[in-house]
Amino acid sequence: MTELVFLKLGGSLITDKRRPGVFRRRLTRRLAREVREALKNRPDLQLVLGHGAGSFGHIVAHKYHVQTGVTNWMGYAETSAMANHLNRLVAGIFLTEGVPVVSVQPSASAQATAGRLVSMAEWPVEELLRHGLVPLVYGDVALDTEWGTTIISTEMIFAYLARALHPSRIILAGEVNGVFTSDPNKDPRAQPIPEISRANAAQVIQVLSGSHGVDVTGGMASKVMLMLALVRELGDLRVALLSGIHPGRVRAALLGEPVRGTVIHP
Repeated sequence: MTELVFLKLGGSLITDKRRPGVFRRRLTRRLAREVREALKNRPDLQLVLGHGAGSFGHIVAHKYHVQTGVTNWMGYAETSAMANHLNRLVAGIFLTEGVPVVSVQPSASAQATAGRLVSMAEWPVEELLRHGLVPLVYGDVALDTEWGTTIISTEMIFAYLARALHPSRIILAGEVNGVFTSDPNKDPRAQPIPEISRANAAQVIQVLSGSHGVDVTGGMASKVMLMLALVRELGDLRVALLSGIHPGRVRAALLGEPVRGTVIHP
């Protein structure tokens, strides 16, 4: 029996979010090899892969306020081009390393309303999985019925697809090792939060800070709130947040092995 897992490679992981257009090519290649090894060791594993826009998309989007509507439509076009450019870089590396990724452009079918993703084509992702391929989605621009334009994060896309495809797990690999009481890149006193559920959700959300670098999709707090709402809705879903900086952790997580980080459950 197959297991479907969603894996996101965060923009803070595969790019330097503090510097425009800096792609971490060597690190992404290592991550691609970890994914390839996991798929080889688990023939029953189906994977939907996603990645964030990082410094390729967020900085341009922030400049033109694409996330909340834009009067300069060139800003929408430039943000779209940067997101696509990063996706081509990621896809090229994964294909070179033997992972059969096929890019699925979210903005080609996505419709948003007031910043919320309300529809997107699911059939291409389902069909690619049926043929043993790895659909590759990414944080992208979207047309919005109220705002004109917005940004749809990979987490938003995962949440939308999860309702149709029902993955057992979502893995969010970023630069830091899960969720902390404050930004561990800035605060040496930051403490890890190994588990988030209904019991401590309100407390966790209060202490979360924004992301490290420019992020027009709301940073860590919005990711946690979105994933917490999703696991409550779907019931049997588990979400893991971990660091992809440490070699082997993404591979171990895909294989279902214990990995340090944060787990979100109902």
